[in-house]
Amino acid sequence: MSVPRSHELVVVGAGAAGLWAAWVAALRGAEVLLLEKTPRTGTKILASGGTRCNLTTTLDAERAGRWFGPAGERFLRPALRALTPQAVVERFEQLGVPCVEAPLEKVFPASDRARDVRDALEKAVREAGVELRCEHPVEGVAANDQGYELRLAQHEPLVARRLLLCPGGQSYPGSGTTGQGYGWLRALDLELVEPAPALVPLTSPASWVRELTGIAVAEAEVRLVDAEGRERMRRRRPLLFTHEGFSGPAAMDVSKHVARARAEGDAQPFELAIDLCADQDREELRRTLVEAAGHSGSPRIARALEGRFPRRLVEAVCRQAGLRPNPPVRELGKAQRHNLVETLKGLRAPIDGTAGFDKAEVTTGGLALRELNPRTLELNRHPGLYVFGELLDLDGPIGGFNFLAAFATAELAALHATRERHS
Repeated sequence: MSVPRSHELVVVGAGAAGLWAAWVAALRGAEVLLLEKTPRTGTKILASGGTRCNLTTTLDAERAGRWFGPAGERFLRPALRALTPQAVVERFEQLGVPCVEAPLEKVFPASDRARDVRDALEKAVREAGVELRCEHPVEGVAANDQGYELRLAQHEPLVARRLLLCPGGQSYPGSGTTGQGYGWLRALDLELVEPAPALVPLTSPASWVRELTGIAVAEAEVRLVDAEGRERMRRRRPLLFTHEGFSGPAAMDVSKHVARARAEGDAQPFELAIDLCADQDREELRRTLVEAAGHSGSPRIARALEGRFPRRLVEAVCRQAGLRPNPPVRELGKAQRHNLVETLKGLRAPIDGTAGFDKAEVTTGGLALRELNPRTLELNRHPGLYVFGELLDLDGPIGGFNFLAAFATAELAALHATRERHS
């Protein structure tokens, strides 16, 4: 039986995190082998941001870290010191990908082409001397005296003296991220938080919601409320009504709380409370309606709201407020006007689940953060093994945060996996 060939440093997964880590490690003089199960690199990069690739945020490192929750913020501090959001932009511009800022603290390639981001990273990897092998799926990982043995499908096994794992989570499985990395971690007796879809559309059983398919609200504030009336999360972002329920950043950002409950066997009902007029307080809305009632021509509610919403949405709001669809404002008594304002500021829709991993942009859950040293991304009980990217129990909202976390954790892992060369 032949002895598996040994490699100095192996990176598993040629997505955003893997390409970045392989590039950084090779620039620091390491001999790097990068393994990818699919025929091409960076499939999720190509699909991200509507093929535009929102590659980071304009927020500074401190403010960006807060969007990962208290535990995530603490864990990410060393990584975000190693690679700030601004440094991500600088690196891409050095690679020939100029970047532009966009509304909602987003950063995109100036070309609006995700392919330019992927191509620049792959070119950088190859020029740095990384050996890239596509269609080399890893089937198992085991520790041995030399490091870590990788069992490959249809290829000879190999050994990595240092192993960097970033095969992705379980979201968007069509890209190749089918969750196989979780099995490797379990085989190494590591603690996992049950993976669940995140940044995923929400589903609603309410027929009136589905009847509004295609209607978008440019700036809605949504609150996810649980069965006990507790607010789980609040987000002010665009919202889209769909044939299943809700999509758009506002709904998708709060979705992980629903998905997490379902993953843990909790079938409690949730509600989405939607403020359709987030830029106006209640008193301003009442004043708008009262003033419209005094105008000649007896304007209807849709017109009184200055045409800011499609008529179908106005009619649905009226029905939820106990009114007939889009009546003249003059017909409203004080109590009816109050109900309308409250509904505009808190339209309630039942939520019964999510659209699942197939439509999720990222995974929440994964390797428990306590298993790693946050200053190195090396596993506490498995020296020489580094885990980063979406395989960690770490996720942020829409807005370039998850790419930022992938790049920053990849940077930190690569720096420490090659530290002996620079000590």
